[in-house]
Amino acid sequence: MSLLVFGTVALDNLKTPSGARKDLLGGSAVHFCMSSRFFNDIHLAGVVGKDFPEKHVRMLKSKGVNTDSLLAVDGKTFRWDGEYKKEDMNQAVTHGTELGVLVEHAAEVSPAQSRMRNVFLANIGPDMQGHFLRQLKNPQFVGLDSMNLWINIMRPQLLKIIKKVNMFVLNDAEARSLTGEQNLIKAAKALRKKGPQLVVIKKGEHGVLFYSDKYSFAFPAYPVEKVVDPTGAGDTFAGGLMGYLSKVNKVNEKNLKKAVIYATTLASFNVEGFGMARTSALNMGDVNSRMKQLVNYISPKL
Repeated sequence: MSLLVFGTVALDNLKTPSGARKDLLGGSAVHFCMSSRFFNDIHLAGVVGKDFPEKHVRMLKSKGVNTDSLLAVDGKTFRWDGEYKKEDMNQAVTHGTELGVLVEHAAEVSPAQSRMRNVFLANIGPDMQGHFLRQLKNPQFVGLDSMNLWINIMRPQLLKIIKKVNMFVLNDAEARSLTGEQNLIKAAKALRKKGPQLVVIKKGEHGVLFYSDKYSFAFPAYPVEKVVDPTGAGDTFAGGLMGYLSKVNKVNEKNLKKAVIYATTLASFNVEGFGMARTSALNMGDVNSRMKQLVNYISPKL
């Protein structure tokens, strides 16, 4: 029961109140892999330029990530230059974006990967997500993430993709923007009507809201003392969520709640270091220990 993820593989320049870093390994698909790897065999599909450092490929492979569908082509790797300011660590200020090879090249999958049942379309343009999804033979469980940019400039294409997925993961601002509903319960119900059976709304430091026809619940975030770099926290969350669900291969209330708790736990590690400094160094013992602390926050023994 392997898991296939498609999204961006990037080189990030970023600045936060804790410092600045250049040419960090980033991208939605890579952050996803750093958490999903704990639960399943993870296959990464994406496109990079010939400038992409080989050391990053070696690191991914060392963490058990299959990179057979990581295509390296002539040109420059997708780059993002951003900043988080002390007064609002939940919102990134983008100083520059270079699409590079993403402009002219689309990811391709091997025949074996095209038959995988569990697939996640991480944040990237909905036109590229659609192209990738059409390569797959008979996916059984498809997850999706997006962002406000695509909601604003490619809404029709995004709505078309939403109809074809089982689970939609997005943040609160995106949910409100896409539905026009300020109340998140109403927003979740409106998103459910657009197609996906499972709707997961991330609320940053305020936790997560889950909605489906059968089950609905909300959990708080893990209380992190110092946020160093929030980049990729949502992708890390999605990786933990999809990773666990693909592992247990059964969607019920118990598994959904455990998946969300694991996802929340892993996202809390992500924000404690630049890039993947924290998540790449984790082991399952670290994850389970913090998860137990989070469960105690949610339902303490009285």
